[in-house]
Amino acid sequence: MLFLWIKVLHILAVISWMAGLFYLPRLFVYHAMEPRGSATGETFKVMERRLIKAIMRPAAVVTFISGPWLTWQMGYGFLDFWLVMKYLGVAGMLGVHLVLEHHVAAFRDGRPTPGHRFFRVLNEIPTVLLIWIVIWVVVKPW
Repeated sequence: MLFLWIKVLHILAVISWMAGLFYLPRLFVYHAMEPRGSATGETFKVMERRLIKAIMRPAAVVTFISGPWLTWQMGYGFLDFWLVMKYLGVAGMLGVHLVLEHHVAAFRDGRPTPGHRFFRVLNEIPTVLLIWIVIWVVVKPW
């Protein structure tokens, strides 16, 4: 029974983390189009900080704890090819997360940030990685 509850926790954490990975770059698109110091820009800073600290970081931590635990409980070897490929996608997600953390801090501190076009492209990367991960988890092509 514990296994099923950990699985539920993992799924909820992944969904929460992904929601943030989809939404935060979109906030950056609009934030990057605002003049520095504007009231709207200050509102974006609050939204970005709360999203990363209250939702994305905790969800990522739960994902990274529960995922390997589930893998171990299911008896998969950590070097199974499909699992290695999945973890490459997850590593990519972590990389995107860290880039987003960097930009939250840059906006917060008033440092230079890329333009809205950069964030529009960055916004698509989690979608591609999610497709990659789901294919490896469900289909296990090799």
